[in-house]
Amino acid sequence: MKSKFQIEFLDEAIKFVESLDEKTRTKIYYNLKLSQFKNDNELFKKLTDTIWEFRTLYNKTQYRLFAFWDKSNNKNTLVIATHGIEKKSGKTPKNELQKAEALRIIYFENKR
Repeated sequence: MKSKFQIEFLDEAIKFVESLDEKTRTKIYYNLKLSQFKNDNELFKKLTDTIWEFRTLYNKTQYRLFAFWDKSNNKNTLVIATHGIEKKSGKTPKNELQKAEALRIIYFENKR
């Protein structure tokens, strides 16, 4: 079975995941891989027109990796993970959505 998209990480996303303990990282990577093959809002959910989030619940803590789609290359569909947070409340903080959007804009400006 072929994955629906590839995932690439921006520096902040790498730093976030690498700052977590090994078992948490393993669970996040497992969910990322699963989301490439399975449509499931519990794993990968659309938040705005352009921003999505990878979702992991582990040890009663919610981890979020914000992301966006890059479909500009006709060969591979990429999902770019911008950064991550440990989510403590029900609502996603607006400043995190704004940060993901700003990183998306910078990504496409640099790509040109």
